[in-house]
Amino acid sequence: MKYLSREAVRQVDQLAMDQLGIPGLLLMENAARGVCQQIQDSGPWRRIVIVCGHGNNGGDGLAIARLLAAEGQAAEVLLIRAGRKLSADAQANLDFLVRSGLPVQEAVNEVAGLIPQSLTAADLIVDCLLGTGMRGVVRAPFADLIEQINVSSAQILAVDVPSGMDCDSGEPCGCCVRADRTVTFVAAKQGFAGATAAQWTGEVTVCQIGIPQSWLQARFDR
Repeated sequence: MKYLSREAVRQVDQLAMDQLGIPGLLLMENAARGVCQQIQDSGPWRRIVIVCGHGNNGGDGLAIARLLAAEGQAAEVLLIRAGRKLSADAQANLDFLVRSGLPVQEAVNEVAGLIPQSLTAADLIVDCLLGTGMRGVVRAPFADLIEQINVSSAQILAVDVPSGMDCDSGEPCGCCVRADRTVTFVAAKQGFAGATAAQWTGEVTVCQIGIPQSWLQARFDR
């Protein structure tokens, strides 16, 4: 299986839960563990900031923060809900962090000025803002935050896809995080094959999340 479309990504997760009985929370944990390994292998890092949105991509980031803490590596978490409810698995990972006593800074429009200060001080930004479901045009506050990420001097690691990229076309949805490296799950995304996608993804690493390859190929490699 070489590439996954947006719809195939959705189907992989749903079928893994429905047919294999793998809980979504476990898939998220496996994804986060793979990203943590990449972060540790490419370090050491002085200051890591993980930027999380309200969906499962943000849930990955919340899990990454906890797993890094388990290895003794502190990371700052910026959570941007934009008035939206967290996905169930993202909420579970937020609850894990809170119960662990690990700090999460929730960014709202009124305190947006705090965001650039944190990003400017980072030497690694982990982008977990918007995932494969993004389409249309990125709007505030996400567009503003993507701009701040891109002007930072930090290295940028995108999780699954750079925030703001259309998963299928590889083109920006108005704006897009320009990552130095992207850790994507199960397979590269269809849009990564686009002529200009590499300027947004940087180097791409594929991370497996515990779904058997033979099962995947029987359903998606056709």
